[in-house]
Amino acid sequence: MTATNSVKQNLQEKPRSMLRRLIGGSVKILLSALIVTGAIAVYRYQIRTSPRAGRKKPPTQAKLVQVIPVKKDNCTTAVTGMGTVMPAQQVTLRPQVAGQIVDVSSDVIPGCLVQAGQKLITIDNRDYEILVRQRQSDVAKAVKDLKIEQGNQAIAKQEYELLGEVITEEDRELVLREPQLASTQAAQESAQATLQKAQLDLARCDIAAPFNAIVQEKHVDLGTTVSLNSDLATLIGTDEAWIEVKVFVHQLKWLDIPQKNGDPGASVTIRNTGVWDTNQFRTGRVLSLVGELETLGRMAQLLVIVDDPFCLRPENRDLPQILMGSFVSAEIQGRRLTSVFPVKRSHLRDNDTVWIMNDAGQLEIRRVQIAFRGPDQVFVTEGLAENEQLVVTDIAAPVQGMPLRVARTEEQATQDDLQIARKKGGR
Repeated sequence: MTATNSVKQNLQEKPRSMLRRLIGGSVKILLSALIVTGAIAVYRYQIRTSPRAGRKKPPTQAKLVQVIPVKKDNCTTAVTGMGTVMPAQQVTLRPQVAGQIVDVSSDVIPGCLVQAGQKLITIDNRDYEILVRQRQSDVAKAVKDLKIEQGNQAIAKQEYELLGEVITEEDRELVLREPQLASTQAAQESAQATLQKAQLDLARCDIAAPFNAIVQEKHVDLGTTVSLNSDLATLIGTDEAWIEVKVFVHQLKWLDIPQKNGDPGASVTIRNTGVWDTNQFRTGRVLSLVGELETLGRMAQLLVIVDDPFCLRPENRDLPQILMGSFVSAEIQGRRLTSVFPVKRSHLRDNDTVWIMNDAGQLEIRRVQIAFRGPDQVFVTEGLAENEQLVVTDIAAPVQGMPLRVARTEEQATQDDLQIARKKGGR
């Protein structure tokens, strides 16, 4: 009975324990759900009641730039071009008589300087001296014959006057021996001319420099037999040099070009970049306008003259030499423009516009009228006003009306620092 009762008791207690476990698990789940729900409610409440930052449009940042005031001025135009230096005088000496070279000056060496009238080469003159003596003898004989004939004519005239006969003019010329006198006079003049030719040939045996020059090339030496077609030496003049400068045709209107020899031409500043120092230059003037365009570039050609290219005069000793064949740049002074605004090329923007900072501190992109364009500056006639603020700082993306602010220059910053230091010192 006891075993049976215990089994029954166990069977009755099992459902109760299971029920208690079920109820306990449900309570835990419910509590967990309540906790989670409460946390969510608290979080939502905090989100709803917490302060929120409002969205604001960021303030527009003004572009920092540097400006300079524009001012009217009277400006001189300048036209630049490139050109090649060439000799103003160049000659290849040739003999005017044939013979053997018996003397060559020690200065006849390429690069040596020679003076006008200096004897350079001598041709054997013995044959020509003999010829001169022969021609002198011929002249003496002709003079003697002329005197004899003049005496004969005087006698004939006396006889004619004594006879007192009237004869025709033709017979009178024959009686007075006028044809014979004319013949002897012509013979005497011919002999004199032949003598002068012989003396001239003798003088031509000495060959001298026709002008101040530098020897460019030597073609003969001592003992050479030369003819009239032989080259002796090539000389280049040292008093002047020419530069053939090429410029654009439309730039000619700005230049003063001489219309005839002796007229003053435009002043020219000559530089040889890469060879001379940056502060070195030579001056010249426009001599003439070559009457045809340059073949390749169809450009106008100006002839510029420079005095003393080799700096031989004492006053030019410190200047750079201009060597023949050099490729140089030339800045030709042009005509003067009045009341224009000079603007650097770097401050000129696309499509002939400039950037102006107006009184409201805003950018104005303004088109201007340009009268002259130089290598470094342009001269503006319309589109600018006196003392307007020209923006000289590059702006990556310029927009009409964009705000600008002016950057302090180093001088302004230094003055401000001095004022602050004075105020601190006063305290």
